[in-house]
Amino acid sequence: MHPVSPKLVTARYIVHLGWTTLLVIVAAVVGYLWTPWAYWGLAVCAVWACYLLWLIPAQVGTMAWLEDEDELLITRGKLWHTFTVVPYGRIQFVDVSAGPIERWLGIRQLQLHTASAGTDATIKGLPAATADALRERLADKARERMSGL
Repeated sequence: MHPVSPKLVTARYIVHLGWTTLLVIVAAVVGYLWTPWAYWGLAVCAVWACYLLWLIPAQVGTMAWLEDEDELLITRGKLWHTFTVVPYGRIQFVDVSAGPIERWLGIRQLQLHTASAGTDATIKGLPAATADALRERLADKARERMSGL
C-alpha cells in the first residue's frame, strides 16, 4: 500500500487547531471580562487540542491506497477501519481538487465517482504530481473496462 503524504498532518493541524485556538482565545477573554466559568471552556478546548495533536497523525498514518490489476484499494482508520475496493469498470469520472492550504503544501485530494453514490471513494493528501498521474491512469483504466460492457 502507498501511504498518503505526511503533509496532510500539517494541513489538518492548520485547520483544526486554528479553530481550537480561536475558541481558546474567546474563552479566555470571556473568562477575564465576564465570568470565571468560561475558564471551563478554556480547559475543554485545551484537552481537545491535546487530543487532536495525537489523533491527526494517527489518522493520517492509516491512510493508504494501491492500484491492483482490476481495482483500486483504499484503506483508512484504525478504530473504525474502512477498506474500500473500487473496480475500474465502475468508475465514471475522477476529480482532483485542492483547497488553499493543500495547494500551499503541494497536496491534493482525488475523488472517484462511481455508478453508485454509496461507493464513491476519496484519497486525501496525495502529492500533486501523484494525484494527477493517478487520475490519468484511473481514467484510462475506467475507459478500457467500460468499453467492454
